[in-house]
Amino acid sequence: MVARIATVAFQGVEVVDVDVQVQMGAGLPAFSIVGLPDKAVAESRERVRAALETLGLGLPPKRITVNLAPADLLKEGSHFDLPIALGLLAAMQVLPAEELAEYTALGELALDSGLTPVAGVLPAAIHALARGRGLICPGAQGGEAAWAAGLEVLAPASLLALVNHFKGTQVLSPPKPSLQETPASGPDLADIKGQESAKRALEVAAAGGHNLLFIGPPGAGKSMLAQRLPGILPPLEPAEALEVSMIHSVAGALQGGRLLQQRPFRDPHHSASLVALTGGGQKARPGEVSLAHLGVLFLDELPEFNRAALEALRQPLESGRVSIARANAHVTYPARFQLIGAMNPCRCGYLDDPARACSRVPRCAQDYQAKISGPLYDRIDLQIEVPAVAASDLSLPPPAEGSAAIAERVATARARQQVRFADLDAETRPRSNAEADGRLLEEIAAPDPQGRALLTEAAEKLRLSARGYHRVLKVARTLADLEASAEVRRLHIAEALSYRRFGPGRG
Repeated sequence: MVARIATVAFQGVEVVDVDVQVQMGAGLPAFSIVGLPDKAVAESRERVRAALETLGLGLPPKRITVNLAPADLLKEGSHFDLPIALGLLAAMQVLPAEELAEYTALGELALDSGLTPVAGVLPAAIHALARGRGLICPGAQGGEAAWAAGLEVLAPASLLALVNHFKGTQVLSPPKPSLQETPASGPDLADIKGQESAKRALEVAAAGGHNLLFIGPPGAGKSMLAQRLPGILPPLEPAEALEVSMIHSVAGALQGGRLLQQRPFRDPHHSASLVALTGGGQKARPGEVSLAHLGVLFLDELPEFNRAALEALRQPLESGRVSIARANAHVTYPARFQLIGAMNPCRCGYLDDPARACSRVPRCAQDYQAKISGPLYDRIDLQIEVPAVAASDLSLPPPAEGSAAIAERVATARARQQVRFADLDAETRPRSNAEADGRLLEEIAAPDPQGRALLTEAAEKLRLSARGYHRVLKVARTLADLEASAEVRRLHIAEALSYRRFGPGRG
């Protein structure tokens, strides 16, 4: 007799069916797992054996073979523990195989038969629903699986509770969907005194989803400004929350199995490697660019990052996805993030202060800023100088306008963009002005004659690339949305041009 239990494997955020086949036959006692398992799957033998012994069930003295089909697909992760244990229980006729066939199972077993959380429950739940099966997962992640509406979810705290449920001596209550709690209050822009130009640029970036770079001396408030961006961004739409949470679920980063409500804000240290930023490694896990999907990726001390890691950002900034090609894996993760960078004007940081600048000025500034390549600069829509804050500004009372008022204007501008893009195809529909392509821009952001003349003149004199030309149009369209203007005027083009620097090391 061969007992079969359905489970899944993951290739990026894609879910692949895996058939767990358990056979007990004659021969010398042995317990083998085949089907290209990794180390974690091979070690499940001991976890499963210990969990069954906790239930008072010893494995029979037979040759036990567990096959994970398809055999040519690498099986990674500890979530195969539960389906292997259920397959053994079905082969031992402890549990009915026909009832288990109606479920997809995943979960890691503790030695005391408890079920501990694993990565990928949310995409597995959506996949099980599409296959017309229920889902068995650890109790701590039942709220995560319950977001697949209409799915039957069994979320026991232990293997014993699951056995009792199928035996009819215990009933498992269906879990309820759970969300991460939204903080009552966060960093507010009212905490920052001065820097009105930088605040304006931050509002424009939030309203249109634009990339932004702050350049200024140490202590000017660049990091404080970036950390307050999430407070003025609109919350995730339900479909967006599901999309983002699936990535975090595959990465094992959903706290308590609760879906995200706020847009992610990722701020890796500048020592982060290329793999940490873009994803990859032995198991092709999502990197920071994917964990920041539909949110913010903040890179402080931008020139201090590894040059190869920064250059690897160029493709996801354009396409909104990152493809990881390895010898044993080729996966694609979504990566539609908003890049916010911060950097000093030079290595010492005091380029514009003759009393504090180093002896290599201005050569040190050119060398330092040249660490950011021209193509990467070209992909940053707004590049703003953040001057040092004067002591007189610090003694002033807090600004009257805080994050709440700015967030209202941002939400209104985003709503105008959603109405504008509502009739477009759902698969290619932009979420914000920053995602609009060239042809669409000519329809929605065509400037008036005066604005067109200014943009054409600026493009010729400043040698704007085609990408730079279109990014100026995107920012101008956002400025018009903030003013509730139906057309893009010369004033909007002029302000959009003022936010661009024209090459590394030059203002």
